[in-house]
Amino acid sequence: MNPLESQLSYPFGDTIPPIGTVHDLAPGLRWLRMPLPFALDHINLWLMDDRVEGREGLALVDCGASTEATRAAWEQLFEGAMAQQPLLRVFATHCHPDHVGLSGWLCERFTAPFWTSAAEFGFARMMAAALPGVDGPSAIPHFQRHGLVDPAMLEQMQGRRNYYPSLVPAVPPAYTRLQDGQRVRIGDREWRVITGFGHSPEHVSLYADEGRILISGDMVLPRISTNVSVFAVEPEGDPLAQYLASLDKFADLPDDTLVLPSHGKPFRGLHVRIEQLRAHHVARLEEVRAACTEPRSAVDIVPLMFRRQLDAHQLSFALGEALAHLHTLWYSGILERVTGDDGLIRFKLR
Repeated sequence: MNPLESQLSYPFGDTIPPIGTVHDLAPGLRWLRMPLPFALDHINLWLMDDRVEGREGLALVDCGASTEATRAAWEQLFEGAMAQQPLLRVFATHCHPDHVGLSGWLCERFTAPFWTSAAEFGFARMMAAALPGVDGPSAIPHFQRHGLVDPAMLEQMQGRRNYYPSLVPAVPPAYTRLQDGQRVRIGDREWRVITGFGHSPEHVSLYADEGRILISGDMVLPRISTNVSVFAVEPEGDPLAQYLASLDKFADLPDDTLVLPSHGKPFRGLHVRIEQLRAHHVARLEEVRAACTEPRSAVDIVPLMFRRQLDAHQLSFALGEALAHLHTLWYSGILERVTGDDGLIRFKLR
């Protein structure tokens, strides 16, 4: 076991629900998994008993990406574990394809309202429509300015032109807004909305005092650190500082909170894991700072932070994350940013 994992506890052991089935976690709360066509090959979704205006049914948190395998898994659930119970509400933690990919399909099928934050809804709609700035092609000139000049790397990036619309063919046309601190009753539990930033525009986590349960989305994961990137739509952003500040919002939750992450297994040890995540980023920041005794671009930093072969999907996030660490050091005054005669942006120690 990874030494970091050994500091966490996994109350359900090695249990992983097979695709197309559910696993009971607590009264009225079930865990299911959907496949993903990436190296990160799954997403966890959460089904809850729900009541809306006298109707009995289910609420869903996150949807899975729009792939044939995911649709087939949902059809299996509709005929089996869900026992013909309708979806009354569909919630999304954030706008990434594995979380909202089938939101339009599910909401239309069940005439169910879509609940998420305003920023996540807006970004999902923009990206599904492939608007300039948030579409795949916009990433190329953005990363070219930060050192992406190698023909092989450029060819890899070209392969992501239709990445988002292919996995999110439709986002519901309307939504119900979730806001920080809001209380939402789902079935017999009341959930508090905790918004976070850095990984996505206005990520929604949900915490219930009853059972001390946190649906953490991608903000807190047990084995990997969530991606924090500077992308073309906000090229001057400082998302890493936002992400680290957002982790403070979980400080008041109990030590024995059951964390339900979007990837990996449910675990306890929230505050230990948050300290691990902070330490991870402090170490990466120090590596990047030490590398910038000479001017370095984001492309120069990628091999330092990611010591493995990257596919096109991973390369985009690796470039964005390298730039996020550079930007945090730049905004804090440790690095300065310079544009060379070749037009490339580099960072170096002040």
